[in-house]
Amino acid sequence: MKKTYRVIDANINRISEGIRVLEDVARFVFDDSDITENLKNIRHTVRKTVKDLQPQLIGHRNSTHDTGLDISKKTDLDDKKQLQDLVSANFKRVQEGLRVIEETLKIEDYYDMSKVYEICRFNIYSEEKTYFTLLNKIARKKLPDTELYCITDNGLSNGRSNSEVVSEMIKAGVKIVQYREKEKPMQEMLAECRDIRQQTQESGVFFIVNDHVDLAITVCADGVHIGQDDMPIEEVRKLVGDGMTIGLSTESPEQAEDAVNRGADYIGAGPVFKTDTKKDTCDPVGLNYLDYVAGNVDIPFVAIGGISEDNVSEVVSHGAKYFAMISDIVSAENIIKKIENVRKKIKKTKG
Repeated sequence: MKKTYRVIDANINRISEGIRVLEDVARFVFDDSDITENLKNIRHTVRKTVKDLQPQLIGHRNSTHDTGLDISKKTDLDDKKQLQDLVSANFKRVQEGLRVIEETLKIEDYYDMSKVYEICRFNIYSEEKTYFTLLNKIARKKLPDTELYCITDNGLSNGRSNSEVVSEMIKAGVKIVQYREKEKPMQEMLAECRDIRQQTQESGVFFIVNDHVDLAITVCADGVHIGQDDMPIEEVRKLVGDGMTIGLSTESPEQAEDAVNRGADYIGAGPVFKTDTKKDTCDPVGLNYLDYVAGNVDIPFVAIGGISEDNVSEVVSHGAKYFAMISDIVSAENIIKKIENVRKKIKKTKG
């Protein structure tokens, strides 16, 4: 009795079942046709390659007296808490099963057949990388459903520290805060970012660091925002990983389209109006650019540049959902009251 047939049979079923789990998640959870098709092709290859051995495989099957059944009943090693656990476990299940079949076929003089499973194993390694890139992208933190995107500027804060300003913003219910500083020494910025990161974590506020990718990584920020002349977004992604949100400033339809194609999670659109908060800013792009972005860009966008309580209603009417505000809030004598007034204007305009 060739008990190795039981090994092959068990692993054919194990692999096929594991791939089917991954296939269905790709199909029904991710709606990704490419991954679904690739996995389906591998699954069919796994089954069809041994079709001529099917009588022997089924003939030697003995599921009722499989010693692994009792072992499986007693263990909780296969417990899974989240989707990532399910995906990871089934990829490992498939890879291990392919290796077992590959090696077992060799000792039964089915060498050419074993090479098919070797190819399948390497294909599964590639699919795993693609799969987890998609999984991490889906799991990536997204901008909260809110309206104000508040940005620090120590030079406009009337003697208050960035930490004090952020504290007031948080008290006012702001859900997104960006730390932006251009002139301070790195150690001072790091200390401020650490304090602000603690405040935002405790209050559930989304924290973004402007320009300084190293600071964002060091303090485990939720996101990093970069400009057109900063490090390319592809390189930033390599540094921060798939879990961090990346925003990119844009000033034209061409830049907006490029940002989407290169993997930005959101874009800044502006400057909408003239602003003095940035020394290197371009001329205002106006409200027409907001119209374009609202109608053509399928990722979130943040209107920025000279937006204040006095003109925010106009920005709302051109399709913006997120409003980046700096000087009007940071320089306000009463930040909480200012934010309250801005929100009233936004709400009134939206109806």
